[in-house]
Amino acid sequence: MSTLTRGTPPRTKVGLVAGGLGAYWPQFPDLLPQLERSSARVSERMTALDCEVVDVGFISDAQEGAAAAERLRAAGCDLIVGFLTTYMTATMLVPIAQRSGAPVLLINLQPTESMDHAAFDTGQWLAYCGACPLPEMANAFMRCGVPFRSVSGYLEDERAWEKIGRWVRAAGVRAALRRGRHGLMGHLYPGMLDVATDLTLVSANFGGHVEVLEFDDLRVRVEKVTDAETDERTKLAREVFELADTVNEDDLSWAARVSVGLDRLVADFELDSLAYYHRGLDGEIHERLGAGMILGASLLTARGIPAAGEYELRTSLAMLIMDRLGGGGSFTELQALDFARGHVEMGHDGPAHLAISSRRPLLRGLGVYHGKRGWGVSVEFDVARGPVTAFGLRQRHDGAFGFVVSQGEVVGGPLLQIGNTTSRVDFGCDPGEWTDAWSASGISHHWALGTGHRVADLRAVADLLGAELVHVQP
Repeated sequence: MSTLTRGTPPRTKVGLVAGGLGAYWPQFPDLLPQLERSSARVSERMTALDCEVVDVGFISDAQEGAAAAERLRAAGCDLIVGFLTTYMTATMLVPIAQRSGAPVLLINLQPTESMDHAAFDTGQWLAYCGACPLPEMANAFMRCGVPFRSVSGYLEDERAWEKIGRWVRAAGVRAALRRGRHGLMGHLYPGMLDVATDLTLVSANFGGHVEVLEFDDLRVRVEKVTDAETDERTKLAREVFELADTVNEDDLSWAARVSVGLDRLVADFELDSLAYYHRGLDGEIHERLGAGMILGASLLTARGIPAAGEYELRTSLAMLIMDRLGGGGSFTELQALDFARGHVEMGHDGPAHLAISSRRPLLRGLGVYHGKRGWGVSVEFDVARGPVTAFGLRQRHDGAFGFVVSQGEVVGGPLLQIGNTTSRVDFGCDPGEWTDAWSASGISHHWALGTGHRVADLRAVADLLGAELVHVQP
């Protein structure tokens, strides 16, 4: 059941409404057809952003706006896009924003970069007048307590469409969190105060549901895994990973069996993410289960179902956000600072996001998991060279979640060979200064490391969630 093939998350549902002032249509007969053509082009380009577009057409007055509001409310959209084609009154869009329950994006895209001033008459000018109502909308939305954001440009303005795409992606992340089911299995790693999360705060900040699981929920599923299923998963592991000569066949077989059981756990509870930890004792079954999870958790993470060890619920959520933005997102902490080269070395033992590895990932057999009980196989690789983003969720004293973000570059250099993921990141400054600034943000000691520079995307997600974003730039 588990492969490296990603599951298909639900498409982001975008409600689209275009409008203009109906008083213009009898005055300038050619204006409405031109604006409707622009509206059709916007709908076409929105669909190309890999989202489901609920297009309620063109509105010309407050009554049509109210009817569109009801249609969009019933559709359950993740984002509402209001296309200001020319001047229109705020009363046409405010009800849509109030009733939909979804974030609102206003777009002002005139037909071309510039008017032909010498040749245009009033009707032709009005097709370029979408900027005019934008301050009015902003004023009315603020006074009504409705958050909004806007993008201004022209119809084929790639800069503007890049921004629009960013808001669509952000809306998809918000929807994934609001609909998400997040597994939390086992118990807190003793003493890790920064990791502890009030489960109610997940729903309060992001929505979604936290499913509290026992390791026995995994145990009963692993007990039902057949030898044939175990052999098939072992074969998959040999295809996906390079195996070090330290890998013990019995340990690999056990990890494969646990992996199949993990897949069943995720399917039975319909999980979108998982955080786990169990200390165990003297080699008993729960200790063996915890020690055997790294293979299966890494395969799940590569499929877009992030799994994080050490009961790190907020980091599994950060990994989910990063994955939905296309950056992967691997479980990460600080490992060492290389002052000679100016690099921060970061990574983690345990599950990793295989899709962002710089090479074929390695399975290494370990007789000891540092700081944890048990033994078995662990994943070793470094993240692909190039731009990366460190991203984590902090919890403030008032219970509000916030984003902490920093951009850098994964670079080459010597790496430890101890069964951990390890990457060298150059943040463009002294590694000690970066570490002090990163720690001062209030981040926990775990976060997600993803590919690409994602601050702009994450800022959009934070905006839609009403979360504060701290950009660490020493």
